Parts: sequence; structure tokens; C-alpha cells
Amino acid sequence: MESSVPSLASIENWPVPTAAAAVVRADGTLAGVHGPTGRRFPLASVTKPLAAYAVLVAYEEGAIELDEPAGPEGATVRHLLAHTSGLAFDENRVMAAPGTRRIYSNTGFEALGDHVAKATDIPFADYLHQAVLEPLGMTSTTLEGSPAKDGVSSVDDLVRFAAEVQAPRLLDPRTVLDAMTVAYPGLTGILPGYGHQRPNDWGLGFEIRDGKAPHWTGAASSPRTFGHFGQSGTFLWIDPDARAACVALTDRPFGAWAVEAWPPFTDAVLADLRAR
Repeated sequence: MESSVPSLASIENWPVPTAAAAVVRADGTLAGVHGPTGRRFPLASVTKPLAAYAVLVAYEEGAIELDEPAGPEGATVRHLLAHTSGLAFDENRVMAAPGTRRIYSNTGFEALGDHVAKATDIPFADYLHQAVLEPLGMTSTTLEGSPAKDGVSSVDDLVRFAAEVQAPRLLDPRTVLDAMTVAYPGLTGILPGYGHQRPNDWGLGFEIRDGKAPHWTGAASSPRTFGHFGQSGTFLWIDPDARAACVALTDRPFGAWAVEAWPPFTDAVLADLRAR
């Protein structure tokens, strides 16, 4: 296809063995692709938005409520989705009262998976497949362990997911709006790889850019931009003001190279979209 996003080709300059990227518009049309978009890559924490979407389907199906107890004492499904349950990053230890601090927690997402599995009597990986992956035709995506970090997928599949989030069919658009709106505003916390953020805004399973600096999106990204990046060198952002989403997957762990490469890449993508 002829790309209206020529800057996607700049992933060739990233210091990674393999990279693939794509941009999908809010109407579901592809603006451009580059690299092996059918190749499967470990997602790391880009798994979390997929898991969160399945949790929200469970909510809309009536299997769970967002404000019912889940996780540590006093916490709810909503707290777990928004990283405000008080659970530590990677251990089952409570570090704060629910709703008082933004503590990014893999453990919290594992608690979510357990909660939904118990409520639906379906293993969470199977529920994710039935609720999200299968209806969207995400045939190369699997959850191979933790709902926090063990997804494997392709750019082609994540484009389908990004199109869904921008024009929801599986969820009520109001539920998706809730997911991309700051939950428990004003809380400070650490954004992994980028240090303390005041505030460290988060929606329900999606990180929200707002005024964070430094950040993995671009200087030109709107404050309403939301998404996730992963420690496997992966990211997915959706910018409602640009009416587009971008996916990039690599096979090199996140590090200084990504901190340096990703923001100018995103700014170039947004400039290409504005130029059309």
C-alpha cells in the first residue's frame, strides 16, 4: 500500500534487530505500515490494555462490577485497573491504602485476571480470547501467562485492537471513554522507565499522557493521548486529537535507545498525519 506516513520507515534506523509499525486512523483505515507486521512479538506490558478490555467486557456482560471488592482489603476492580489498589509492582504486598497512590502493579493485573476467571468460571486467557481476540480477528495473539505481561501479538493484530478502541463495537463507547479518562485524579507515582510523575495520570488499563515529562510519546502528542508501552520494546498509543493510533513492536528490550528514539518518531508520525 502507498503509505501516507513515510516516517514509519525510520524504524529502520532504530538499534534493534527487528521492528514493525503501523498507523490506523479512527475510521479503521490503515494510514501506513512498515516492517514484518505479521510477525509475533512478546508484548510485555502492552498486554495490559488487552487484558483491561476483556475485564471491561466482563463488566458489560454483568459478570463483575467495577466497584466490587477485588484484590487487597478495601480495593475494587476499578482500583486494580487504575493501579491504585496499593499492591506492589511485582509482589503480593500492600504498600498503600486503596485510592491514595498510583503504584504501577503487575500483581494488580494478575489479581484482575484471577477475579474475572473466578466470576466467569473461565480461565482468563480463554476469556480474553473469547471476549476480545476472536471477535476482532486477532488470530496471532495469545496470552501465555500473566495478564500483566505475557501477551504475544503482531502489529497486524494490534491494529485491529487500536481500531476497535477508536470506534468500539465490543464495548459501549461510554465505557471506553471511562477507560481513557483519568481515574482517581491527582495521584503521584512512578512511571516505569521515566521516574516520578506529578500527577501520574491513568485511566482503566490505559496510561494517559496529560502533561507528563519525560514521556515515551511525542512533544506533539495531545494531552488526551493514551496507551501503553512494554519492557520488550513495544508501544501502542491512541491520540484522539490526531484521530489515529500507532503501534510499534521490536525484539529489543526497552532502554535508553527507546527513550531517545520513540518521541521524535511519534512527532514525525503526527506531522505526516497533519500533512495529509
